[in-house]
Amino acid sequence: MPERFAFFLAAAFAASPWASPPAALAAGLAFGLLVAHPFGKETKLAATFLLQASVVCLGFGMDLREVLAAGSTGLLWTAGGIAFTLTSGWLLARALKVRGTAGALISVGTAICGGSAIAALGPILGADEEDMSVSLGTVFLLNSVALLVFPAIGRAAGLSEGQFGLWAALSIHDTSSVVGATAKYGATALAVGTTIKLARALWIVPLALAAAAFTRSEATTRWPWFILLFLSAAAAGSALPTFGPVFGFLHGSGRVGLKITLMLIGSGVSRGALARVGPRPLLHGLLLWGLVGTCSLALIRSGALPAP
Repeated sequence: MPERFAFFLAAAFAASPWASPPAALAAGLAFGLLVAHPFGKETKLAATFLLQASVVCLGFGMDLREVLAAGSTGLLWTAGGIAFTLTSGWLLARALKVRGTAGALISVGTAICGGSAIAALGPILGADEEDMSVSLGTVFLLNSVALLVFPAIGRAAGLSEGQFGLWAALSIHDTSSVVGATAKYGATALAVGTTIKLARALWIVPLALAAAAFTRSEATTRWPWFILLFLSAAAAGSALPTFGPVFGFLHGSGRVGLKITLMLIGSGVSRGALARVGPRPLLHGLLLWGLVGTCSLALIRSGALPAP
């Protein structure tokens, strides 16, 4: 009973106007590390659904023309970034002697969109429960750190909102933390970051199909339909100003839903999960993430990767 009360108290705080996205994540992390989770399995399912619903609701507050402009440009940048990340991840995994499938999943999660990419590619690559736990644990830990430290680094580096949105979209693992970090930075950062991150997530499908063909796996992957719904929401918000108050409410609901999602994700980081990750996969994920984040930041600051 005390565990359930603490869980709902953390969720209520995350939904309140006093909680920022980093604070909501911190509340979830504190719960996960200090309390035995009473709803572990249910929380994972709820976080996935709530994240997608929140992203769709956020679309009602964005201009479709800006979304499409950022997305079309982002496809090229994400293609190069994914190729670089997968190659670097393979080399680092070999150097650190990380178990083959776990190393591949950590690289895929860093290259595309964290847990979603790992969940899609895991069955195709024949990952067992340990591979999935290690790779998901590594990515979720680093993803949580990113939400907390990226806004501070962006301000210290003097990044504009557009530049920060681009950097977050190219460097942070999961959509939830990209949206959380950019929402903290500003409205333009949120629009750019969300759109380019979703363009990056589209690469799940071709990469999964290529992996299935290479491994001759019969496992299938699902198309991320919520991206189409996000674009539809942005189209409705741009074309139907009469419904502005309704769309504004939905956009605000998306921001609240995102904070609750971050709390749910943080609550899944337990001491047991930290122990299962171990030093080598975590070091692999940390080095790969640091390489991607540093290189993309340098390219953005130099103007080689101009923000939309």
